[in-house]
Formats: sequence, C-alpha cells, structure tokens
Amino acid sequence: MRYLIVDGHSIIFAWPELRKLQQRRSMLAREALVKELRDYQDWSGDKVVVVFDGAGTRTTSKADPHDVQIFYARRGQSADAVIERLACKYASRFPITVATSDLLEMETVNACGAACISPESLRELFKTARKL
Repeated sequence: MRYLIVDGHSIIFAWPELRKLQQRRSMLAREALVKELRDYQDWSGDKVVVVFDGAGTRTTSKADPHDVQIFYARRGQSADAVIERLACKYASRFPITVATSDLLEMETVNACGAACISPESLRELFKTARKL
C-alpha cells in the first residue's frame, strides 16, 4: 500500500483555482481539493491523507474506510507538524509521498524516508492517474 499525504492549505494556496475558492469561502476550497484527492485515490489505488490547519483542542480525523482520510491539526499545532509526525512514523513501513510547497517540511519528511512532490508535480500526478 502506497500513501500520499497532502498539505491541504499548501496546495490550496498554490493552485490558482483553489486559491480563488479560498478567497470566497475556505470550505469550498477544502471540498474541491478533497474531491480531487478522492478521484486520484480511486484512479491510482494509493491511500490518500490530507492535513489541514485546525482550530480545535485536539487533532481530529474524519474518514470512511474507503475514503480520503482528513486530519485537522489542533489549535496551536500546524498541519506541517502532523504531516511530519505521520511521515516519520510510517515511512519505514510504507512508501509515502508528501505533497507540499513548504521547503522545510520537505527536508524533514525526506530525512524520515518519505518522498516529496511540489503542488505542480501533484497536478501532473493527477493527470497521469486519469490516463491509466
């Protein structure tokens, strides 16, 4: 099983169409990204996890067993910290790719053994999966 972990807000702010939705209403941008990720998961067979910054008192997770797993970081914790923890915990057991535009996050997850891709490379990954 391969995993794709996505830094949700990093991708939203990197993709112009999602950034435009974010300016109107942040939930619209998150929903549009999750739809794209769900399609990719269905096409590729990779397990997809997306992490967003949150405002609650705990890190929360929402997922149907066959759906994209969604994490919201707790207040005072960044999505980056959740992503780094997931990558470091599981990279020795599963092939993991992290999609982000954050260079420090890329360095950290690479040091843990996970691969990294940019928002532009994520878009190309989606296009390739659609052709399969």
